[in-house]
Amino acid sequence: MLCAVKWLKLLLAVLLLPACGALTLATWDTVRVLLPTATEKTSLAFLGGYGLWLLIFVALPKPTRTYVLGHELTHAFWALLMGARVGGLKVGKTGGQVQTSKTNWFITLAPYFFPFYAMLFIALFFAAHLIWNLTPWFWVLFALVGLGWSFHITFTLMLLFSVAQPDLKSQGYLFSAVVIYLMNLLTMLVTATALSPALHFADLGAAIWQSSLLSYGWTLDKLFVLWQHVVHAVRH
Repeated sequence: MLCAVKWLKLLLAVLLLPACGALTLATWDTVRVLLPTATEKTSLAFLGGYGLWLLIFVALPKPTRTYVLGHELTHAFWALLMGARVGGLKVGKTGGQVQTSKTNWFITLAPYFFPFYAMLFIALFFAAHLIWNLTPWFWVLFALVGLGWSFHITFTLMLLFSVAQPDLKSQGYLFSAVVIYLMNLLTMLVTATALSPALHFADLGAAIWQSSLLSYGWTLDKLFVLWQHVVHAVRH
């Protein structure tokens, strides 16, 4: 049974490879829409927060325990959303653990595509916004989101390329890589669309649809050409 599931995930990962190209194209389209707003206060705040964390990451000791706490809390958060019971949270400098009553690929891989602290900043800011009018301070939110997202990206890349991750091994490396890439892009696109007045979800959906048609159409075309070459080679 487990072997069949692994092969199924491998097949799904292969089928989703063109989707990686599609979301990459959709992300580029979104960036082009946002480029004219790059001089606005909120955009500069986001870039400032992102760059500030990069400087901290390079120049100062890395807060690994803080990342591990966010990693395990992300497992717990998505487990709770899916109806699981959570307990036994342990956090250390070299690793952590959280016990859940059930798991799946989404719960397992969530810390690699869900920027916990960036989302926490957004939730806390809008909760406070319900009480006080924080509209003049929206640039602070963008700075914190930039810092939190930079934190997520730097630690995720560092750990993926330097430390063996049992989460990835359990789900299959190709499947994990495809899901992490796709979900990171999708999370960024949805968050940017929700926070930016220059973006709209209808336009995002249309961009993803058009990019998917282009990516899968190109893939099928190349596979058909390859199949013709194979048939020709076999006949001769």
